[in-house]
Amino acid sequence: MKMFIGYISMSGNTEDIATILKDVLLENGCEVKMDYLDDIEIETILDYDCVFIGSYTWGDGDLPYEAEDVYEEMNALNLKGVHAACFGSGDTIYPEFCGAVDIFAETLEKRGGEVFKERLKIELTPDSDEEINECKQFAQSVYEWVLAKNNVNQV
Repeated sequence: MKMFIGYISMSGNTEDIATILKDVLLENGCEVKMDYLDDIEIETILDYDCVFIGSYTWGDGDLPYEAEDVYEEMNALNLKGVHAACFGSGDTIYPEFCGAVDIFAETLEKRGGEVFKERLKIELTPDSDEEINECKQFAQSVYEWVLAKNNVNQV
């Protein structure tokens, strides 16, 4: 299965999450491409069995400025048939914890994508065993969800 992990990360927290997700998918035999969202042509997400979209949240629940162009481009695509999952890092001192994760998930759905119901939201960086396991379980659950959607037993 071909998986894409695209992310926006300023301090490295969201990138750390993306790396954990990538490791789990590789262990499951997936072909995985991981890249900064602002470095890709957004149309390329249509070429994957599943895309993981990750972002940190800026301020009171906003998209970071690096994600604004990606968001606009994504908002113009027909994403029917695209399987997606959203993740990110945030800080609970702000009123809208990980709001960028929700913005991306809602946009993917609005544009016709099929989005995994759970959203992975990590406080700052995944440095505790509990948070690392939460990231691993999220990746595994998304992987199994895509398999079920495609009626495949394993990669």
